[in-house]
Amino acid sequence: MTETIVGRGASRGGALFRDWFQEISQASERDRKTAYVFVMGSLGEILRAFDLLPIFPEINSLQTAVRRVAHDFLARAEDYGYSPDICGYVKADVAVQLAGGEHPMGRIPRPSLAIATNACNTYIKWAEIWERMHHCPVFTLDIPGSRSASFDEMPGSPGFERDRLYVQRQLEELVGLCQSITGRELSLDRLRQTMAHTNEMSRCWKEVIALNRSRPACFDALTEGTIYLGVLNALRGTEQGEIYFRELLEEMQHRVAHGLGTLHEEKYRLMFLGVPCYPLFRRFHEMFAEWGGTFVSSTYLWFAAGGMDAGFQYDLERPLESLAQGVLRSVRRAMDSMFFPSQPILRAAEEFGLDGVVFHPIKSCRTVSTGLADVRRDVMERCDMPSLTIESDMMDRRVVSEAQLKNRIDAFFEGLASRRLRAAGKE
Repeated sequence: MTETIVGRGASRGGALFRDWFQEISQASERDRKTAYVFVMGSLGEILRAFDLLPIFPEINSLQTAVRRVAHDFLARAEDYGYSPDICGYVKADVAVQLAGGEHPMGRIPRPSLAIATNACNTYIKWAEIWERMHHCPVFTLDIPGSRSASFDEMPGSPGFERDRLYVQRQLEELVGLCQSITGRELSLDRLRQTMAHTNEMSRCWKEVIALNRSRPACFDALTEGTIYLGVLNALRGTEQGEIYFRELLEEMQHRVAHGLGTLHEEKYRLMFLGVPCYPLFRRFHEMFAEWGGTFVSSTYLWFAAGGMDAGFQYDLERPLESLAQGVLRSVRRAMDSMFFPSQPILRAAEEFGLDGVVFHPIKSCRTVSTGLADVRRDVMERCDMPSLTIESDMMDRRVVSEAQLKNRIDAFFEGLASRRLRAAGKE
């Protein structure tokens, strides 16, 4: 049993991801309409109800970095006139569009529709590029964010209901736009079906994250977690996605029950803030794993999941109203994990038994990186938690120095080891 179930999530996730890219590559040949969307506020449930295939340019871009060819795409966009300071995801996607959709995983089709949210300040300008290139309709979903770190209006409160109704009216506009693009009416039964699949995926994802409180951690939030996130976004609202996450939860429960960790020996339990270093993805992990460091938690598992880590469940009897509530809560939660992360970090420190926190600001993404220094200072003032700040990038290997990263990481672990000796009275 152990031999067949352990590692199933990673291997099956990779296979599903390749199948999804194949489906994308065949979309043009099959005259299937597509929608360019973002992981925060993808509205996959509505799109799949209209048989519009969601395509995630963020995921397409990071795949070029994981496969170590991002530099070619970045250079193509910069030669075209885009500044080196612009988000690497945007530039890689621009290069894909300029190359007629050519991509290491297949061929990306032109969009029939583009959907942007205000969850990231780059999304709206990025969608304008597609509008200029492809002359496709662009729908911008405006999600009211939290007013402050302590803002916590819940469903039923006047403020939340005003915001929910505001989002619902926008979703009704989107439904009308999808009807005009596809030439078909919205089937509420089909919408409920996609929402039911998402409900189960969301429930399982929340439980999977919680299981990493175990000792040893049952998965690494940075490496394995990124695979799971890819499936979570790409197959949101599908039966395949639901089956995958049920099986993933089963695997993690099995690992916990049998004391199976992600490392041979887990010595330090860490939390990661930011976006992974994709140009050195495997080596980045190894520099921590060599010291027995495991990332048991990551804000990336929150905001890159569009808030699905909260386990929100749609009310299928009120599909559009509940969808508006879910989108509002999930996207707002995703934004909060970037803008107000101090309190969740403090909770995670206790719940996951953290030994340290790693802050990872990157050149390409100011939305995620801005304020991390202030967050680190705030966390250090409120709890006695060792932390490390290392800078690199999610796409551009020109600003990533493996030697500098290793020096900083080694010094961090040496400090953790010394701290542990002092606590044991041996130094």
